Amino acid sequence: MSERAGAGAPTGSDRPTVAVFRPADDRLRDAVALLESLGVEPVPDPMLAVEPTGETPRGDADYVVLTSKTGVELAADSGWTPGGAALCAIGDATAAACRDAGWGVDLVPEEYTSSGLVAALADRVDGARVEVARSDHGSAVLTDGLDAAGAYVHESVLYELVRPEDSGDSAALAADGGLDAALFSSSLTVANWLEAAEERGCRADALAGLEDAVVGAIGPPTRDTAEEYGVGVDVVPGDADFERLARAVRDEL
Repeated sequence: MSERAGAGAPTGSDRPTVAVFRPADDRLRDAVALLESLGVEPVPDPMLAVEPTGETPRGDADYVVLTSKTGVELAADSGWTPGGAALCAIGDATAAACRDAGWGVDLVPEEYTSSGLVAALADRVDGARVEVARSDHGSAVLTDGLDAAGAYVHESVLYELVRPEDSGDSAALAADGGLDAALFSSSLTVANWLEAAEERGCRADALAGLEDAVVGAIGPPTRDTAEEYGVGVDVVPGDADFERLARAVRDEL
C-alpha cells in the first residue's frame, strides 16, 4: 500500500474511493450509507447476487445452523421455524435476523467463522442430528468438522450465489490507479472480483492497482483466499463484521 489516499476520488471530491461488493439489496444500501458517514467515496460494485433454490431446512434436527442473514430470511419467508431444535447462528447479523423472525438463538460462537462454530459445538453434538442451512458456497470446514465431532450432518442449500453480469467497475477503476481501498466481505467476492477483472481484460493491472490501495478482508478465511490469489491484505478486523471492517479500513486510510 502506498500513501495515496484520495488519489482516486472523483473530480470535485478529495475523499478516498472505497469499493464495496455487497449484494444489491439493503446490505449494499446500508454499506454505502455507512461509508459516506465515514467520509469516504463509496464505489458500489456488487459481486454477489442471491438466487433462492426453494429448499428449506429439515425439521427433525437437534441443532440447526444458519450462517447468514439471507439464509434466515429465506427460511422465515418459507414458513419454516426451528421448532425444538437448538438454533446456532454465525455472527451478530445472522443472530439478529433470527430474532427478527421471532426465533430464539441458542448459540453464537465467539469467533464468527465455520471453525469457530465447530469449536463451540464439538463437545455437544456427538450422535446428534445437525442441520446446516446456507448457500451453495459454504465452507466444508463446517460440515467436515461437525461430522468429525460425531454429528449426523445434513446440509440444505437455501440459495446460490452468482456474480452479476455487469460487475467489475471497481476492477477497471483499480486498473487505472483510481481506487484507494477495497472491502472484501467473503472469499467469493475476491474470486468474483478477479473474474470480473479478467473479463474486462484488466486483471494484471487491477491487481497492481490493489497494491497501491488499502485492502480489507472481513475475516481470516477471506484474507487467506485473497492471499492465495496474490492480493495483499492490509486490514482484518477483530470480529467478522462489515461495519468493523469498514471502520478499520477508513482508519488505515
